[in-house]
Amino acid sequence: MSYPMSVGRNFAEILRALDAIQATDGAPIVTPANWVPGEDVIVGLGLDDEQAKNKFGNIDIKLPYLRFTKAPKS
Repeated sequence: MSYPMSVGRNFAEILRALDAIQATDGAPIVTPANWVPGEDVIVGLGLDDEQAKNKFGNIDIKLPYLRFTKAPKS
């Protein structure tokens, strides 16, 4: 993230972004906007529904491309 010197920093957002990067690193998941640790994550489109169920157990399918699951424990 790059900010001009005239713009204040939100360190809570920087830490939130780092948590999201760590949670998704190497995992077939993505985090929604404003995600915080402990909230559900979105199953990546690289897994079909059956693969997602085998990997994560229960998934909440809202739309074919929007499937939520519990965040994996780190």
